[in-house]
Amino acid sequence: MRHIGVLMGYAESDQEGQTFVAAFREELQKLGWIEDRTIKIDTRWASPRDPELRQRAAKELVALRPDLILSHGTPVTATLVQQTRTIPIIFVNVADPVGSGFVASFNRPGGNVTGLTNIEPTMAGKYQRDRAGRHAGGILVQSVGGAICRILPGPIQIRCGVTWPARDRRTSSQHVRTRICHCRTRRRSEWRPCRDARYLHEFKSRETITSLAARYRLPTVYPFRFFTEAGGLLSYGSDTADNFRRAATYADHILKGKKPAELPVQVPVKFELVINLKTAKTLGITIPSSLLATADEVIE
Repeated sequence: MRHIGVLMGYAESDQEGQTFVAAFREELQKLGWIEDRTIKIDTRWASPRDPELRQRAAKELVALRPDLILSHGTPVTATLVQQTRTIPIIFVNVADPVGSGFVASFNRPGGNVTGLTNIEPTMAGKYQRDRAGRHAGGILVQSVGGAICRILPGPIQIRCGVTWPARDRRTSSQHVRTRICHCRTRRRSEWRPCRDARYLHEFKSRETITSLAARYRLPTVYPFRFFTEAGGLLSYGSDTADNFRRAATYADHILKGKKPAELPVQVPVKFELVINLKTAKTLGITIPSSLLATADEVIE
């Protein structure tokens, strides 16, 4: 019987995290691995707000000496890498595996770590255009000249800038240019959006950000569906459950003898657009029917 460890950056009660682990297990079964017969899976859960629990859970899994460990997110993967440089680690949803020091490069990871990033190079442009390549103003505010606000991780910094359409001479396509300015605040609760802000891009603190956006009636677009489920206007990003299913394929390869160094880091291949019509109505925004037709899910 082969042995897999799983360390998730969620509380065990989190339904989203449970869904991702279930996707990984289901795909393993499709690949012929039967739990308690040909494979054993030990799962540990660590809330992102509890680094001590994350450290303890990582040590426990490494001490079990599994054949490989599945990790979720950058903090979890960093903790596991500190604990072992020999046990294969497959990460899911790490934005910058090279910059984080987990792998030497995407094509040649070079160590005991490989996996799937949640960022694809063209995604940033898609936040500023709809799927047909139109200007983001056509999606969110039906006009040009809104501000882009992005709250950055780490010390609280807010980038705000004005967007406007520009003609790309090389491609003759309409795109968006952004003029950026910076401001800082000590606490997220003190943050105030620009008066003409029309676009908000944030990776963490879903409750804080969606509630602020609602308070200031700020149309929002996010990279993950859980923001839209929490009340954000719309989200466009990689399908995380699909990434966990693909991670099972890498687990299958490793259990059959391949080394992580032989398995290139993969980028997302499946994306999802989720629109919250209830939020749109509250903000007085009419979502174009063409955009609704392409949505993977519309929250009524």
